[in-house]
Amino acid sequence: MKVLCLNFSDITGGGAARAAYRLHHALRANGIDSMMQVVKASSGDWTVSGLDGSFSKIGTNIRPQFASFVRKFSKSEHSLQISTSTLPSRWPAIINKSVADIVNLHWLCAEMMSVEDIGRIQKPLVWTLHDMWAFCGAEHVSYDNRWKDGYTSVNKPAHERGIDLNRWVWNRKRNAWKKPLQIVTPSRWLADCVRQSSLMHGWPVITIPNAIDTDVWQPVDRTQARMLMGIPPDKKIIAFGAMSGGQAHHKGFDLLLAALGHLRGQLPRLEIIIFGQSRPKEVPDLGFPIYYTGHLHDDLSLRVLYSAADALVIPSRIDNLPNTGVESLTCGTPVIAFDTCGLRDIVTHQKTGWLAKAFDTEDLATGIQWALSDESHLKKMRQFARADAVARYSFPVVAAQYQAIYQSVLDRQ
Repeated sequence: MKVLCLNFSDITGGGAARAAYRLHHALRANGIDSMMQVVKASSGDWTVSGLDGSFSKIGTNIRPQFASFVRKFSKSEHSLQISTSTLPSRWPAIINKSVADIVNLHWLCAEMMSVEDIGRIQKPLVWTLHDMWAFCGAEHVSYDNRWKDGYTSVNKPAHERGIDLNRWVWNRKRNAWKKPLQIVTPSRWLADCVRQSSLMHGWPVITIPNAIDTDVWQPVDRTQARMLMGIPPDKKIIAFGAMSGGQAHHKGFDLLLAALGHLRGQLPRLEIIIFGQSRPKEVPDLGFPIYYTGHLHDDLSLRVLYSAADALVIPSRIDNLPNTGVESLTCGTPVIAFDTCGLRDIVTHQKTGWLAKAFDTEDLATGIQWALSDESHLKKMRQFARADAVARYSFPVVAAQYQAIYQSVLDRQ
């Protein structure tokens, strides 16, 4: 079986890239002949082909400029999280001429190819979704129900002004994608969204989690990890991470701030690591010391960070199956999050972490306090977290599930 994994980039650009790249190597480790093609290749990996400058009909440089123009043109308050996928490309021709038996699409936005290009691919397809874009309009994250109801002329949100880009993109998807594709979602929540969506209801969908190499991703001795991070060994440490720091509304940094406000004066030894963001000019007063690590791109640095922390907090309002949560569990670090979306797939309440009532910042604070209050149950949680990650996310486990769905798609042809 020859598999072609397709994503905008391999190891840069966010969680979708890392998830796609890890799956590609999980497949290879499981004896599947997988190759990966991307627009931006940064890994130096011989199994990944980068097609910078060779795939566009109108030039590589125009695409990011066009995407930037569309975002500025959009009157939505969430314009940074949209992709219209308008410009045509040579990707369908490249894919259709390839030797692949099956193509696994991943994150295709940022003007990598057009909506219509996806409909022109003739190879058997599996599409792994990493956000909500596939069944929405132009949005990667939706805060309303238009994706359920359909994008009509009367249900445009009041905060969106000007041309209804979301309706335009959604109608293009409806017209271009005539044949249902096999959808894979890393979380049960996203699978439920697919089933409830106006565009993709009735399409085949299955949940398979993101893969991670648990032979590489293992805990680092906590004392050594803290020494490497320059963190005092006697402190209680929570970590928070997001590519956009505190800017992305759906990542819930404001909710973490509120939760920490409830803990002022109650955990005198608490300190905080924030990764994915450099130290800002004005550091917020959280009531506790803060360490900023900036962006950590290599696995070893991330393993050290997770291992140095007592718990990872993911205060997201909307999230699929964040890599940070999976990575944290592999390092034996419990996860504290809200009981919402794909986060409930990651955390087993009071066993591998704490699931707070959705967006209840007092309950999130209670979870932080509970997790850090007793070293004996924290030790048990570390053991459960590691064992759970190996059982659900390791390369052999995930690759076998993908191999089965690939074969199922091929059998339907």
